[in-house]
Amino acid sequence: MDILSHSLVTNAQRHGSLAGAWALSFDKANTRRAYTRDLWSYFSFLDGGAVDALSAERKHIDLWRESFDGASTTVARRLAAVSSFYSYAVSEGAAATNPARNVTRPRVDADHSMTRGLSKDEASAFLAAARDDSPRSYALAALLLFTGVRISEALGANLSDLEHDSGHRVLVVTRKGGTRAKVALPAQVVAALGEYLGRATASGTEVDTVASAFTDSRLFRTATGKPWAQSEAFRTVQRLARAAGVEGRVSPHSLRHTHATLALDAGAALHDLQDSMGHADPRTTRRYDRARGRLEKSSAYTVAGALA
Repeated sequence: MDILSHSLVTNAQRHGSLAGAWALSFDKANTRRAYTRDLWSYFSFLDGGAVDALSAERKHIDLWRESFDGASTTVARRLAAVSSFYSYAVSEGAAATNPARNVTRPRVDADHSMTRGLSKDEASAFLAAARDDSPRSYALAALLLFTGVRISEALGANLSDLEHDSGHRVLVVTRKGGTRAKVALPAQVVAALGEYLGRATASGTEVDTVASAFTDSRLFRTATGKPWAQSEAFRTVQRLARAAGVEGRVSPHSLRHTHATLALDAGAALHDLQDSMGHADPRTTRRYDRARGRLEKSSAYTVAGALA
């Protein structure tokens, strides 16, 4: 065990430059944030034992792994983040080996989603709670539930991203990887946005005047005009879930999950849902289909009917 040269020098301080360069190697901002958060957690754990990160051994990572209390997907991501950091350090000549290479990782089912989805009744109660809370809360809740967009896509959109396309009201969002996509807005969402923006017409369905007046302003803002932080929006969703009496861990992604399962229950085709939600891999969409837990489409019934 290599002791840190001074008890007040943390791994984050000592290896911050290397960690920063490693983080910049990821194209996706969400991955960068999540992996950096995982690495700081690992650094903090090592600080508790006065172990330098670049002198750590597999046993230290195994001990860190034992301290986890979370889903297998979270554990796997944390270990992947640390292993990636060490691989980067080796490639830069800062470390001789990757001590995380052979650490046992939990098996993650690629066809299973751990996200807690809402039932139809719970979704209705959530929308009602959001409407009672504030026009902004209701606009966000309606957008997330009715369209299935990611919270990062909703909060990253500008007023100028509200557009018309062939008779449809759409919101242009930035998907993972930086691609731009048009998301159809049903009348309920357009009305909710109009009420929130305070520029609705008598019909409650037009927000064009706002979009043209503030082209560079974020769609969702605070009272002072600043962009609504994702962490604050996350807490708003949790607060609304409690107000609606929805038990369990509910996050913005729960609303995306709910959109997918309700769409499939209503007869939406998987490939259409894949396009709407911006999934590059159809297996991602398939997770929501499996999450519904429906048995009536089992192939067992199909074969039984064929042989009857």
